[in-house]
Amino acid sequence: MASQRVLQLGLRRAAAPSFRFQPAGRMVQRRLANTQTTGKVSQETGEEILAKQRLQRPVSPHMAIYRPQITWYASGLNRITAVIIGGGLYLFGFAYLAAPTLGWHLESQSLVAAVAAWPLWAKASAKFAIAMPFFFHSVNGLRHLAWDFGVGLKNTTVARTGWTAVAATFALSAYYAFFH
Repeated sequence: MASQRVLQLGLRRAAAPSFRFQPAGRMVQRRLANTQTTGKVSQETGEEILAKQRLQRPVSPHMAIYRPQITWYASGLNRITAVIIGGGLYLFGFAYLAAPTLGWHLESQSLVAAVAAWPLWAKASAKFAIAMPFFFHSVNGLRHLAWDFGVGLKNTTVARTGWTAVAATFALSAYYAFFH
């Protein structure tokens, strides 16, 4: 075991020589500051030093410099729909458990009677709003399963399947809301 640890530390030192190891095996990065020992630095010299340091910094990608893609939206929507589905399940579950104590009527007969009194447009809208997260998360989940098998990983295919998932979500949600 000790020989493995020595090998790991040696490989880390070789890979990242700017890191220093403390006795406990923790790595601490050394950052050498750009300083002058002659005293106070003038404003112009300080700006020149700062400009040179900025040239050496890596450029971090930023959302504003890239064109939005369907993969961004699909990834964000997949996470949001997971929160909606999970949160809705927990909220209804807790409400169902608390209903007898609070005097609420959340049994199936009461819910069916309440929804039956709604106008048709309200029923269809509610069904569409509830179906959208389920269908998007399911269709996008199938897309991710295909990726796990190594299918459809080209950029054009990823974009095409993203838009297909959006279209399938709307089609399935509309079918469920209006024809089911």
